[in-house]
Amino acid sequence: MRKSFIRLGVAVLVVILTVALYLCFWPVPIRAVAWSAPVPPGYVGPHAPNTRLSGLRRIEVAGQFGPEHIAIGPDGDVYAAMTSGAIIRMRPDGSDQRVFARTGGRVLGFAFDADGRMIAADAMSGLLAITPTGEISLLTNRVGADDPIGYANSVVVAKDGMIYFTDSSTRFAPAAWGSTLQASVLDVLEQSATGRVLAYDPKSRRTRIVVHGLSFANGIALSTDERSLFVNETGRYRIWKIDVAADDLDVGSGSPQAAVLVDNLPGYPDNLMRGRDGRIWVGLFRPRNPAADSLADKPLLREVLLRLPRSMLPLGQPYGHVFAIDESGRVVEDLQDPSGAYPETTGATETDKQLFIHSLHADAIGWLSR
Repeated sequence: MRKSFIRLGVAVLVVILTVALYLCFWPVPIRAVAWSAPVPPGYVGPHAPNTRLSGLRRIEVAGQFGPEHIAIGPDGDVYAAMTSGAIIRMRPDGSDQRVFARTGGRVLGFAFDADGRMIAADAMSGLLAITPTGEISLLTNRVGADDPIGYANSVVVAKDGMIYFTDSSTRFAPAAWGSTLQASVLDVLEQSATGRVLAYDPKSRRTRIVVHGLSFANGIALSTDERSLFVNETGRYRIWKIDVAADDLDVGSGSPQAAVLVDNLPGYPDNLMRGRDGRIWVGLFRPRNPAADSLADKPLLREVLLRLPRSMLPLGQPYGHVFAIDESGRVVEDLQDPSGAYPETTGATETDKQLFIHSLHADAIGWLSR
């Protein structure tokens, strides 16, 4: 009997040691960096809880889901980039749906230039131009000769034709990690802050770095005078105001060309979209998770997390939330749905009659009457 207990004890010890060795030493793709997360404010002040985003009307899109980015084209049609790589085109009421283009990747943001071309940031391919007839061409997929653009995300086109767009991470490219969500989770967990803002000049066909050092650079918008860019830094819950003339600037350098406009948001900011009357709409993908914030200064524990089932990652609970700011960063409108019925609200597109809500995984396009 005693020998049996000894054998059982040895077996248990071996299992414990094996699990401990796995949790501590099994290779993971991230090299986590410590950072200081601000104390979350919660849903207070201009973000006090409400249900103004509840009960969205829905436009069903047959066979498609994930309208990550929605914009109104020069023709007045609604364009939506879907998970499949298809860009769907329809009338504002959802009628006359058809596929405008298929990029073969995943378009996360797009805008239109003066010639009516769609300029699309494809996370798998780079910066694309799509003619009104749906013909696709590559504008750029690298900075210089040996610096690839691995995670093109959001884009805006200035009146002079200059194209500004975000490259969310130079560490984790969706093409290498299977999906944009998987790559983004790895980047935010690592916190190495390799995101950047790029500028592409259609005349010279040159791509330059505007700023770097962002923890998952995401949504982008231009100021009214087009001298500044507003950029979401998803991994650190804030929005930057950046001088368009900045050149390869580290946002952490203290330069007046890059300043935090809105800090310590209650969730992960995603898309930025110009609305009416000077509004800039912001989508919060999910609320912050206290467990994630508590691990900000514990990089080794964040690496341990990746050795556990993905369901245990502190990604936050579903919660619908979009809000609008003015160019000073003041919140002028706030819409929430605590039920999270319309999942992962990534942004909002405003017309005089409707407010379309973007989503990473919804199976329809949600909208409110204005």
